[in-house]
Amino acid sequence: MLKIKNRKTLTATLILSVFIMSAAYFIQFVLNHEPCRLCIFQRIPYISAIILIPLIFILNKYEKIITIILVLFFIFGAIVSIYHVGIEQGIFEESFVCELFNSKKSLSSEELLKQLEKNTVSCKVISFTILGFSLATFNTLISIILSGILFIKIMKYEKNK
Repeated sequence: MLKIKNRKTLTATLILSVFIMSAAYFIQFVLNHEPCRLCIFQRIPYISAIILIPLIFILNKYEKIITIILVLFFIFGAIVSIYHVGIEQGIFEESFVCELFNSKKSLSSEELLKQLEKNTVSCKVISFTILGFSLATFNTLISIILSGILFIKIMKYEKNK
């Protein structure tokens, strides 16, 4: 029977991911702070961790492969977060990603009015902060730290055999 080598690290990543997603949904649905498109994309690594880490525990195999996938997801999350912080700070301009799913080729006057009433959240607007920092800033730090820790575990994986 295979033994999961990084059980503590994976469990901590899973617990942190559940906490972060719970906080994100609390802020969105209870405190009524609508996320922008980039905020939604930044949830992908955490949702992936919540799905993939239990697979390691259930299947008791594919630990290294799934951990590599998680590292890639958290690197993606870090890149999106850095870009988002850059938009918030005025370093980058909002791109098509912020308007993704909001534009249609031809809108009738009724559709245009409905879309204007929707009040889409801009990626450059910081609607919620903790200790003066945006959630994108916190996500940048967390994604970089988690991808680094998981990457180190992958590098040590062969040594722990």
